[in-house]
Amino acid sequence: MTERISAREAIALVTDSFGELPPPGGEFPPDGPLSWVGYDDARARAAARTGEQESVVCGTATFGTASFGTTIDGRAPLGPVTAVLIAFEFGFLGGSLGERTGDRLEAAYDYARTHRLPVVSLVATGGSRMQEGMLALTQLQRVARQSALTREAGLAQIAVLRDPTTGGGWATLGAGADVTLALPGAQVAFAGSRVRPPDADPAAYTAEAQVAAGSVDALVPGDGLREALALWLDLLTRPTADPAPVPSALGGASDLPATGWDAVQRARSPERPRADAYLDAYFTRRAAIGGDRCGGTDDGVVCGFGRARDGRTVAYAAQRGTPTRPAGYRTAARLVRLAGRLGIPVLTLVDTPGAANDAAAERQGAGAAIADLFAAVAAARTPVTTLVIGEGGSGGALALAAPGNTWATPDSYFSVIAPESAAAILKRPADEVRATAGHLRLRPQDLLDLGVIRGIAHRRHGG
Repeated sequence: MTERISAREAIALVTDSFGELPPPGGEFPPDGPLSWVGYDDARARAAARTGEQESVVCGTATFGTASFGTTIDGRAPLGPVTAVLIAFEFGFLGGSLGERTGDRLEAAYDYARTHRLPVVSLVATGGSRMQEGMLALTQLQRVARQSALTREAGLAQIAVLRDPTTGGGWATLGAGADVTLALPGAQVAFAGSRVRPPDADPAAYTAEAQVAAGSVDALVPGDGLREALALWLDLLTRPTADPAPVPSALGGASDLPATGWDAVQRARSPERPRADAYLDAYFTRRAAIGGDRCGGTDDGVVCGFGRARDGRTVAYAAQRGTPTRPAGYRTAARLVRLAGRLGIPVLTLVDTPGAANDAAAERQGAGAAIADLFAAVAAARTPVTTLVIGEGGSGGALALAAPGNTWATPDSYFSVIAPESAAAILKRPADEVRATAGHLRLRPQDLLDLGVIRGIAHRRHGG
């Protein structure tokens, strides 16, 4: 279990300055809406113990000011970003949500939309407040609506999950955020500690388990939260209408392959630069999202946002040369849609022999996941730029490709299917695989002639 700190301590931990928003007014009946005997006394004791009047503290905060004009890890400077900040006070009735909590949250979100500010939530809650019954539970609908309106307004929402984050707070502010970070060791689950089955595995109710399940993007220790939030806010609040520049080709290959089989061999070479090398060359710094929010992750696809060397923020989804699993396609679709809402262009790097075709992939909905990514790219609100950097295997690769703005490197190929599979489907003997590769016209120059790609990205000399 991670160390529990107060709302004010959490605010001081991550911000450079903070100004509290005035709480909404309104009368509260004695002992609350249910006339729960002793509720007023419990609230008074909570206020005396914590110094707060409710379970959330809401205000505006600046992030990154301390880093302005300096560098982080030798990289480009961060500028200050102002955001609406919501911090839960777990010491106030377990950080529970009641009607007054809902009033404060609604007012905070409304302020964010009015002033075009992102929202950061430092969540620590046990769920809905028992002393207010169903009226407390319906606050989740209010919060969900405010989050949806803020999402439609194109404003980023980032959540930090403290210990514990359970119940409705997890199912709205936490899991509903665009980017969700968590403190290592924090309890994170819909089921609170007192309502779980007695034989339940405690490891399933942790931040680590939620990362593994694709529901949380990353674990961030407390001493790294300030820098992590400053980076995420810097990346997610700088929209641009320009498409992402095409990366230069990496590696030694500059001439084009002589035959189709030469192209296949180049793309399959273990010495060929992979996605991580391209991302390192393209960005000065970046931050990754993780998981498809449907219970899965795929290490073969890396997605996130980065600051390109020309200073712009670009979202990226890159295959790492392995068969792409359904979770990888769903994570990429999540990335494309999020970038579209925030006004950020997308770069995709294609490199896969094809979609994973094992029984597990079929059970996980491979076809539906690929279809969803095709739809996300087709309906993208911001420009998508694609570079094929290795193998472009069938629809599993095409799902990441931008129609009309796909490029290829000299050591790549793009094919309706791998030549070995094509030969098998056409009932050709194994010694005709090389010839089949030529018949498929999968070389970069063939793809350009066919109009499949827009151009060939070459190595930049001297850079």
